[in-house]
Amino acid sequence: MLEPDLPPQRVLIVDDDKDARELLAEILGLDGIRCMTAENGEAAWDLLKSSSSIGLLITDLRMAPSNGLELIRQVRESPRAALPIIIMSGDAEAPDVIDAMHLSVVDFLLKPIDSAKLAKMVKRELGMAS
Repeated sequence: MLEPDLPPQRVLIVDDDKDARELLAEILGLDGIRCMTAENGEAAWDLLKSSSSIGLLITDLRMAPSNGLELIRQVRESPRAALPIIIMSGDAEAPDVIDAMHLSVVDFLLKPIDSAKLAKMVKRELGMAS
């Protein structure tokens, strides 16, 4: 049974690139951060609906069939609307980046990801000591 006063401490990483999402999960895992992964927005949404332990979402913007922006909109219109979200993309010029920032995301990270910066950001969002 979960302690009701403990904050959610899992990170959901969403990227259609299997190697990228597994690498991010491994990097964060080395810092003691528990992660779950999903290959697309639909799989991520299913996890978000079924797992209350997810306290942060990290999503790529460019995915198929549903992109990261669609997932962010879905989250913001749901009971999980307050969930902190970090977006990542290989393209800083993408119009989707601006749209995502308007949906109250925590930050935008350009690929390749700076793992030290990401770990610090994740720990801050999860309320973990750094």
